Amino acid sequence: MNLTVVLIVVAYLLVMLYIGYYSSKKISTNEDFMVAGRRLGPILMAGTLAATEIGGGSSLGVVEKAYGDWGLSAAWYVLTMGITFTFLTIWGPKFRSALVKTVPEYFRRRYGRAPGFITAIVMLLPLIGLTAGQIIASSVVLSVMTGFSYKLSVLIVSFVVTAYSVMGGLWSVTITDVVQMVLIVIGMILAVPFSLHYAGGWSNVVATVPAEKFSFTGGMSIKTIISLIVMYIASFTVGQEAVSRYYAAKDDRAARLGSIYAGILNFIYAFIPAVLGLITLSIVKQGLINADVIMKNGARYALPTLAINTMPPVIVGLLFAGIISATMSSADSDLLGAGSIFANDIWRVYIRKDASDKEVMKVTQITMIIVAVFSTYIALTNKGSLINLLMFSFTLRAGGAFLPYLLGHYWRKASWAGTMASLILGSIAVVLVEKKVISFFKLDPIFLGLLVSAITFFGLSYIFPNKKNSTELCEENYEQIEHTPTPSM
Repeated sequence: MNLTVVLIVVAYLLVMLYIGYYSSKKISTNEDFMVAGRRLGPILMAGTLAATEIGGGSSLGVVEKAYGDWGLSAAWYVLTMGITFTFLTIWGPKFRSALVKTVPEYFRRRYGRAPGFITAIVMLLPLIGLTAGQIIASSVVLSVMTGFSYKLSVLIVSFVVTAYSVMGGLWSVTITDVVQMVLIVIGMILAVPFSLHYAGGWSNVVATVPAEKFSFTGGMSIKTIISLIVMYIASFTVGQEAVSRYYAAKDDRAARLGSIYAGILNFIYAFIPAVLGLITLSIVKQGLINADVIMKNGARYALPTLAINTMPPVIVGLLFAGIISATMSSADSDLLGAGSIFANDIWRVYIRKDASDKEVMKVTQITMIIVAVFSTYIALTNKGSLINLLMFSFTLRAGGAFLPYLLGHYWRKASWAGTMASLILGSIAVVLVEKKVISFFKLDPIFLGLLVSAITFFGLSYIFPNKKNSTELCEENYEQIEHTPTPSM
């Protein structure tokens, strides 16, 4: 591999580590570490929201699917994220007004200890899989770029993303996200004209790629598009890696505008990897690149292989830095989410009720390292589809928690009984469909999970309503959580 390419990517990795070190100097409290002191403005909000959700599935995964079965319709994988941000434009300011640090903390202060604990477990476990998925995507690029073994690449990526995340918390993650978002967009945009030139122009692509691949809904069915929208809305609404940005917003305006700008970024970006997938298919069909080269290690290597064969070293370096940015910007958020939940909602509530602010921050950092180790192991052993891994992780946490979390901000009768039933039975329903123990009209697992959640949440909340008849949160008391209403700001 050209030395220029390696130097660009190494420089990028070193900059990420420096940002982590720099951000660590700005951290003085646990609130600084977990929610960046609640000082994020609209631009920082937009950059970190978009970068968090535009990850391995949205770059390597979309190119893979566009090259394969989905064609141009693979763009919907990212477009549906943009649609989701339009909903969060409405809900985001409400989430911020709760002034909590984590989703399980909201459940605990709104519904009680048991729902808070269950939510912490349901939210924590999928973050390991989500982190692993992003490490996989980053390692693929590093492996192809340098010739290092896949296993060595996993170890390098895991170390870098863990180091800067642990050093600077959400401040580090936010700053790196903004830098990474710029690199993602620039790298992918620059790749298009060079690969298109190599393919002989767009007219050549159209002539060599089957017409059905250009259908906007042909490869990915309407059913799949709707499933993605439902999955993203449910998952982003309760996902700590996304919702923490709203908790960190400096005011309601920042939360609202950040969502709008992030949605626009998703709508713009969505077509770039899809087009690159079609160009790759055209190049293969013209015999310019042997399909066996791409399929040797799996179709997820399509974009790195395309870059190496069609672009000058500087562009390859920027593209690879951009792809690694896309995946690392999601991995760091997942790590921070896992660490925040364990320290804030398990350690401080059940293990060390008298833990100091600094101790909780230290536990957060240690947990992030432990989660990184587990995620690295999964990345080293996983052979499945990257997007399938992400979809299941998204779905599992959303099945039972979405309705109690969202409606808890609006519906005064939402109760402990309805929430407990929703959390347990909704999550179980997702797993049963995912593992094919039962079938639900051949729909994705999220649909049965949300149906079971809705029936149990509404039913039991009406039968056993919230006695406070209020959406206000109780004061946090780590010795004994009492339901003493205090205004939710």
